[in-house]
Amino acid sequence: MKSLKVVFLGTPEFAKTALEAIHQSHHEVVGVVTVADKASGRGQKINQSPVKIYTSENNIPVFQPEKLRNPEFLEELRKLDADVFVVVAFRMMPKVLFEMPKMGTFNLHASLLPDYRGAAPINYAVINGEEKTGATTFFINEKIDEGNILLQEEIPVLENENAGSLHDRLMEMGSKLVVKTLDGLAENSITERPQPEVEHPKNAFKIFKEDTRIDWTKNSKEVHQFTLGMSPYPAAFTTLKIGEEEKGLKIYNGKFELSDHGKPIGSLEISKNEFKIYTKDGMYFPSELQLEGKKRMNVKDFLNGFRNFDEIKMA
Repeated sequence: MKSLKVVFLGTPEFAKTALEAIHQSHHEVVGVVTVADKASGRGQKINQSPVKIYTSENNIPVFQPEKLRNPEFLEELRKLDADVFVVVAFRMMPKVLFEMPKMGTFNLHASLLPDYRGAAPINYAVINGEEKTGATTFFINEKIDEGNILLQEEIPVLENENAGSLHDRLMEMGSKLVVKTLDGLAENSITERPQPEVEHPKNAFKIFKEDTRIDWTKNSKEVHQFTLGMSPYPAAFTTLKIGEEEKGLKIYNGKFELSDHGKPIGSLEISKNEFKIYTKDGMYFPSELQLEGKKRMNVKDFLNGFRNFDEIKMA
């Protein structure tokens, strides 16, 4: 089978797994582009992306440009004479970059396009209670996540699965799909096809802090799916009033019961043995949570941290 010369562009763990799969295949990774190393935390320790760490361990040439239009960087990439660029969890690319390789540039996206274009497809598939999702490889063009589809595979979303678990399964499946796509391009056995025209495709916009607040006026199932879809990152939250102080409470997991309770929506009942919040059509019982300033814990340990439950209310 023909071997392709590949330049890989990506940053997080999701991308590193795909890079590893290509590197272990018969295709040749001639260069990698990833984010610049960053100083972070109290000690301003230099952090490298998972992709950068992998390149260092495997002696793969790596580029970390601040600007993707940098002429010197573009010239260095041209010299590699790659057949194809592969993009996984990277950033917006200029046309001068994605049009460089003779076969083009394809991206791996963690959804069944055209649904869930955008930055957070895994989170929204869980939030919306989808029974299935998947991964798509497609040629990049000037519109975000709208290029011609190469290959697509489905995966079921499991009952009570959170975004973290689904991320890990899609990461494994997606890395295999990337290699399968390279094989198909090498053998000229893939027919690219335009994405289906859908009047209202489901969106997966970038998630900001305020988007992670739980809306207790929704029904119990929606609250539950929202919590799972935000878990473990960025984490769904609500606000408690403890005495006179307001504190954020992240909720990672829980369960719900349907009930015609007649209680105010969004109110809570809390005691040494139980923590429940009333929703539109029932009750939600957080099981894994994290109070602002504390570590993540199960509900039993959380409740053991309080003596006076009367002073705890929903803010």
